[in-house]
Amino acid sequence: MTPPAAAAGLAPAPPSGAGSPPVRVLLCDDSATVRAALAGLLAGEPDIRIVGHAANGRQALAEIGALVPSERPDLVLLDLEMPVMDGMTVLPLLLGLAPPRPAVIVASALTQRGAAAAMAALRAGAVDYVPKPSAASGGLRDPGFRAELLAKLRGWARVGRGNGMAERQAPVLKVARPRGAAGVPAAVAVGCSTGGPQALSLLVRRLGQGGALPVPMLVVQHMPAGFTAMLADHLGRIGGPPCAEAVNGEALLPGRIYLAPGNRHLLAEGGSGRLVARLSGGPPENFCRPAVDPLLRSLAACCGGRLVAAILTGMGQDGLAGCRAVAAAGGLVLAQDEGSSVVWGMPGAVAKAGLAQALLPPAAIADQIHEALRGAAAPGQKARMA
Repeated sequence: MTPPAAAAGLAPAPPSGAGSPPVRVLLCDDSATVRAALAGLLAGEPDIRIVGHAANGRQALAEIGALVPSERPDLVLLDLEMPVMDGMTVLPLLLGLAPPRPAVIVASALTQRGAAAAMAALRAGAVDYVPKPSAASGGLRDPGFRAELLAKLRGWARVGRGNGMAERQAPVLKVARPRGAAGVPAAVAVGCSTGGPQALSLLVRRLGQGGALPVPMLVVQHMPAGFTAMLADHLGRIGGPPCAEAVNGEALLPGRIYLAPGNRHLLAEGGSGRLVARLSGGPPENFCRPAVDPLLRSLAACCGGRLVAAILTGMGQDGLAGCRAVAAAGGLVLAQDEGSSVVWGMPGAVAKAGLAQALLPPAAIADQIHEALRGAAAPGQKARMA
């Protein structure tokens, strides 16, 4: 997700390539005013077409049922609080439609209650969410909201028309540890933004399938305050290592995931044998707070080459400078591949700079993390780029 502070610095994701069919969207919200505002945001985009409006879940099902398969929506933008049939009730019905079935992005209030509902929808099968900005920040006219909405509509339509995040077959790799690496890693760091909650869910669930995590994992997801606590709760429920927001001054323990709280940078202090979390209200970097770069710089300083960094889907290039520090220290850098990324901005910047040892979908990145932590990579073996 793009935080409000990033609105001035991040452009919307570019339209789909020439010749691609338009992204078909159905808007489902009980407010006619909201539906009209969303339609206005999308009206000027030649690669996006609204194929239906619905005031509740029952109407959404009827709208889709009345369309021929080739005209059905690629995506439903779904409000959660509606009369007659609310979003959580209709969500499994949408996901159970005969193919071609739409992916679902839920729209939630920018509140702790809205965040909890959005994470529940992700567990129920929604691919992503967009928080509705408050009136104080411009409401639906907020440029950051528009940029995020366009990026997610385009990105998830592209991923859905391909093989998807979870289904792509990844090559079996034995990633070579960089020259100068000093033994088994002491920590894992993950950074992500647009599309990140779904990618994180796939990675964390797969980590849990691979056995105990013998080191701490620190995560930065661009997300506003209030939502990160709900994301940590969500990640802790899906079968991976325990997850919580990081607390200033706490020891970072093996087998646990620590998420940067919204509006605070997460840093690490100490040595590779005993790491401590530090939270910072320092200036945003890459228009973001929390940002990935400060975390990676601090871990490279603490752990040297005993570090694995993974950059997942997201707009912009946060994480690029931090990965330079990780690579210079001899650490291992992994990045999400373009085909499974909603937006290949952050991982693409790392890949194009030649810093990533492998490009993989999220579950395969989890496998490579376990390989690195077992010290199983064959010395000198070259990784093939996916």
